[in-house]
Amino acid sequence: MTDDILEELQRYVGFSTGDGEALRELHPIACAHFERIADVFYRRILEHPGARKALEGGESRVGHLKVTLQDWMGSLLLGPWDAAWFERRCRIGRVHVRIHLPQHYMFGAMNLLRQELTAVMEESLRDDPARTARLGRALGKILDLELAIMLHTYREDLLAQAARAERLATFGQLVGSIGHELRNPLGVIETSLFILKGRLAADEDARVLKHLDRIGEQVGVANHIITSLLDMIRSRPLVRAPLRLTEVWTSARKDVAPPPRVRVREEGLEALPPLEGDAVQLRQVFVNLLQNAVQALGEREGEVRLTADVPEDGARRVRLVLEDSGPGLDPAIRARVFEPLMTTKARGLGLGLALVRRILERHGGGIAYAPAEAEAGAGPGGARFVVELPLSLEPS
Repeated sequence: MTDDILEELQRYVGFSTGDGEALRELHPIACAHFERIADVFYRRILEHPGARKALEGGESRVGHLKVTLQDWMGSLLLGPWDAAWFERRCRIGRVHVRIHLPQHYMFGAMNLLRQELTAVMEESLRDDPARTARLGRALGKILDLELAIMLHTYREDLLAQAARAERLATFGQLVGSIGHELRNPLGVIETSLFILKGRLAADEDARVLKHLDRIGEQVGVANHIITSLLDMIRSRPLVRAPLRLTEVWTSARKDVAPPPRVRVREEGLEALPPLEGDAVQLRQVFVNLLQNAVQALGEREGEVRLTADVPEDGARRVRLVLEDSGPGLDPAIRARVFEPLMTTKARGLGLGLALVRRILERHGGGIAYAPAEAEAGAGPGGARFVVELPLSLEPS
């Protein structure tokens, strides 16, 4: 799919092998100006409140972003313009969606880079108009291709978000109505159960007491299901406070209490920098993921491992990878695993992972399923979930 989209966009802008050669020819001419162009680029952004507001961290982030932009210009001219390059550019579009950057700022930014790089090229090659024209055509095509990729990803992510929001709204109306209607009869059952148990003497028929206890347990299960459904549609405010993920994880482990046959290991948590967020809701993320991993192992012996790090790609985020040695997810359902009511469990509701994604997105992060076989030798195999949280969290 990635290769098909990339080839289609390359054909659309007319990008060829010859254009790639021309861009590599332009690189030694332009690279000495990258730092100055980055200064101009971010000075222009900081002049516009709307664009400046969209920056994570505002002005304090600009120094780091200038370096990132210089790297971007380098790969713009050097390539290779392959599937990996395409995916890196798609991530930029997804970030634009996540930080709610209006599309017109993308056009303005790309036009500014076009002007600056063109001016450098024309000044350096003013005595060779034929070469200037050839390199200029290649530069125009690659910038058009960059913009097309960002807009394609921007559109895809916006449509996905809109579809999710519509499904969640419909789901919420249904859940709210059903939850309200079920709470009343469950409350009556609980009250009647309390009265009946109070009137039974201690030496009454043990079978009666046993069945009353079972009724009470199932009422509790029903109430828990309703609460989980309502939690899925509520937008509880995030209670932000400084936190350390190692403490949140430790609390979640105690709540799940994995059986002795399941080994649980963690690496890198202690080295993570402090974050700011809602420790209670993030703890729920860990509880849900850990419960799923333990349940996936069933009765077999196995391992669950959590690894954490801060990637060195300049994106200012922490990455957590939770994997287990179970059977993993069927490829047929991987794309829908985070949708409400999507489950492979015989008695599951399919709300756990949907709630996990909702909590992480409200923290400005995200989650993806990445099967262990995607990286040979990485971890114990089975299911593998990759969680990301920004170092600078955004408002909910």
